Amino acid sequence: MKKRIVILGAGESGTGAAILAKAKGYDAFVSDSSAIKQKYKEMLDSRGIRWEEGHHTESEIFSAEEVIKSPGISNKVPIIEGLIKRNIPIISEIEFAGRYSDATMICITGSNGKTTTTMLTYHILKEAGLDVGLAGNVGNSLALQVAESPHACYVIELSSFQLDNMYRFKADIAVLLNITPDHLDRYDYKMQNYIDSKLRIIQNQTEKDAFIFWNDDPVIIREVAKRKPAATLYPFALDPQDGIKGYVRKEQLVIDTKKSLFTMEQDLLALTGTHNLYNSLASGITAKLMDIHDENIRASLSDFTGVEHRLEKVARVRGVDYVNDSKATNVNSCWYALQSMTTKVILILGGIDKGNDYSEIEELVREKVRALIFLGIDNAKLHSFFDGKVLETEDARSMQEAVDKAYRLAQKGDTVLLSPCCASFDLFTSYEDRGNQFKDCVLHL
Repeated sequence: MKKRIVILGAGESGTGAAILAKAKGYDAFVSDSSAIKQKYKEMLDSRGIRWEEGHHTESEIFSAEEVIKSPGISNKVPIIEGLIKRNIPIISEIEFAGRYSDATMICITGSNGKTTTTMLTYHILKEAGLDVGLAGNVGNSLALQVAESPHACYVIELSSFQLDNMYRFKADIAVLLNITPDHLDRYDYKMQNYIDSKLRIIQNQTEKDAFIFWNDDPVIIREVAKRKPAATLYPFALDPQDGIKGYVRKEQLVIDTKKSLFTMEQDLLALTGTHNLYNSLASGITAKLMDIHDENIRASLSDFTGVEHRLEKVARVRGVDYVNDSKATNVNSCWYALQSMTTKVILILGGIDKGNDYSEIEELVREKVRALIFLGIDNAKLHSFFDGKVLETEDARSMQEAVDKAYRLAQKGDTVLLSPCCASFDLFTSYEDRGNQFKDCVLHL
């Protein structure tokens, strides 16, 4: 009798998990409470995998021996509560895929910068000729790649949601960039719950494995001291200190590993801004641990083109720069964006608030922002916090309205910055949809 496995959610992650389950001889069934994209239906149909959409059939789901859950599904939805009550094991797609691969796993997490660091690390390794796959929150599903196009190494961007249902999976190289409040609505509004989730990235590591982390983050330092990780530690920071493996000295990027010392002029880095310096240090340390030659690392750090929707320059219209930072779905991401601005800013923010504390950006808003445009269905919390702190605030119920108002408010030499601090689902289907609408509106000014 085949072992029965149910996959909840039929997006990139769930479809990949189902395909791997079928390939490994499981009786696989996919259930999605929403509509399934045509692309994924065709992928499931072509491999003979049963699926349903628009609802969950409890008799199908509660008869599973194991469930693979999409990271976007909260533990508080009734079907998950039913599984927990019945003691049916729930795992993530990454956990499942890891059972069937002995590839080197490079896993990257953090509240901010993880997509950029993942893409940059992948870029370095791929350009150096390694057999490497890109997975997790970016690229193709890890499970799908393990099933049908396996690689010797994977660079995986992991969210806290993915880490929550990972138990035996081990990162050979774990990267933790920072921990600031995010998704607290999923963690009972308890910061320590979110921190514990992020630190799962080092579970199961041994001294043969590497843990790369930002040494200037007080939360990370406290947790490292408390947990005493078994892995070999590779902390990075802005300034050189005892034990720091990546830092900046005299405008040179320095990476000091057991095998060699890597240096590179800071002004040759493709990515600008202090936050991107940290991303480059983390990627550079990873590359050194993977034995990539220095000249390959230098070339890739200097020619990387960045990530869409993350401080993406869209256009200059009548002397005003328009920057798409739609991926900034939390306050700390917006802080990084504002910190990197050298002009006065018209800031577009708003959406679904995840328990945000806007005091983190208050000082930068007072210093740099000429006007605020609140883009959302319910902007009451934004008005309550920001009214009176800048000269002008405006509301917008569509991207077109927001861009039109920004165009009117901006002065020559200003920057119009979309850096919303919030999730996008009140007015948009995703942060990508939000960013694409912004770019389209700007390009039609």
